[in-house]
Amino acid sequence: MRDGGRSNGRAEGSVWKGLAAGVVGGSVASWVMEEFQALWGKVSESLEGSGGEDGSKEEGGQSPGGGEEQEPATVKAAEAISENVFGHELTKGEKDVAGPAVHYVMGAGSAAIYGVLAEFAPGVTAGAGVPFGTAVWLVADEAAVPALGLSKGPTEYPLSTHVYSLASHFVYGLTTEFVRRGVRRLL
Repeated sequence: MRDGGRSNGRAEGSVWKGLAAGVVGGSVASWVMEEFQALWGKVSESLEGSGGEDGSKEEGGQSPGGGEEQEPATVKAAEAISENVFGHELTKGEKDVAGPAVHYVMGAGSAAIYGVLAEFAPGVTAGAGVPFGTAVWLVADEAAVPALGLSKGPTEYPLSTHVYSLASHFVYGLTTEFVRRGVRRLL
């Protein structure tokens, strides 16, 4: 049991335990999010093949914001980092590794912050991680990615693309919280 020795009887939070639980939660959640997106893509293709159209096919299971652009935002971010920091242009094989790496680093990094916040402000876990996933979607996909020139602006995508992206981040947030909570109980 955690005993932080606070006079109010509340256990003291731990930055390192929260950080570790967040990183594990975010890493698992990033994988689950990818699987959800792949499933969404398959279902969308099936619906489109039978006459249904929801507009999500253009994502192709890639990071939201990629749309009909040639490369997902994660690959564009990896290219920008590689070229601007290391002066190296990524090969096709390197892009295949670097794009997903950016996705996992972003997922684990965001959840690391969430894990630490959960230690000291447990209210952030209200809603089982859905508000956290929504915040990541809003800040990253809807604001930062377009602002950095990694995708077109939000108004240039159909509503179905935003629904797909938001649903993906609901899955990410829920999974992050579920795993973070389980890991934290073990620490």
